[in-house]
Amino acid sequence: MTALIAHATVAPGSPSKTAHPKKVVVVGDSLIYGYGDTEGGGWVERLRRQWMDPSQPGPIIYNLGVRGDGIRQVAARLESEFKLRGELRRQVPDVLVLSVGLNDSARLGRPTGRLMTDEVTFAQALHGVVNQAKQLCPTFFVGMVPVNETPMPYADILHFSNADQARYNQMTSQICEASGVPYLDLFQRWQAQGLGWCNERLCDDGLHPNVLGYRTLMADIAAWEPLMQALV
Repeated sequence: MTALIAHATVAPGSPSKTAHPKKVVVVGDSLIYGYGDTEGGGWVERLRRQWMDPSQPGPIIYNLGVRGDGIRQVAARLESEFKLRGELRRQVPDVLVLSVGLNDSARLGRPTGRLMTDEVTFAQALHGVVNQAKQLCPTFFVGMVPVNETPMPYADILHFSNADQARYNQMTSQICEASGVPYLDLFQRWQAQGLGWCNERLCDDGLHPNVLGYRTLMADIAAWEPLMQALV
C-alpha cells in the first residue's frame, strides 16, 4: 500500500497539480460499489482513502458503482455522471475507469435460462460504451472476478456460471483491445490461482468478493501499471 501511495501521489513542489488534482470517475456495478467489503468498503474506497488528506494531495476518486447495473444501465448514465464531476468550471474528469459485465452474464430462472443480456446485444452496447468513454477522457477497464457456482441461484432467480463469464470476459477483452483501452483481466488472473483460492475470496452468496477478496483486488489494481501511471 505504501508503495502505491509513493507511486501515485503528486510530488511536492508542483503547484499546478496540487491546486487541481486529477479527477477520476469509476463507473460500474457492485464490484465498484464495494459490496461485501465490511472492512474497507471495496477497492475503489480503499484507493480513495489514500488521498483524503489535503496536506498530501493526490487524485480525487468518485465511486459511481451501482449494484445490479449491466451494460445498458451504465450506457444510460455514463456521460451525465462524468460531466457532473469536474468540480471546477469548464473542467471535466481526467480519468475514467469502467467495470461492468457480470450482471449481463446471468441466466434467469435456471442454469440454462435466458441470458440477462444476450451476447450480441452485450457486445454492441459495450463497444458503444467503450468508444463513448474514450471520447470523454483516457479510459481503463477493470474486468470481473469469477463466481462460486455452488450457492446459485443468487436471489433465488439468477444463475451465474464461470462458463458464461468466460465468454463475456473474452468479448470485453477483445473489444477493449480493438479500441485501445487497457484491460485488467481479473477473471483469468484469479482462475489461474485455482477454484479453492477463488472461493476463499468470495462471500457466501458466491458472487461478491469478501474482505480478503477486496484486499486481493486492491493489490491487483495497485500493481496495474497503466492505471497507476495515469494517476500520477
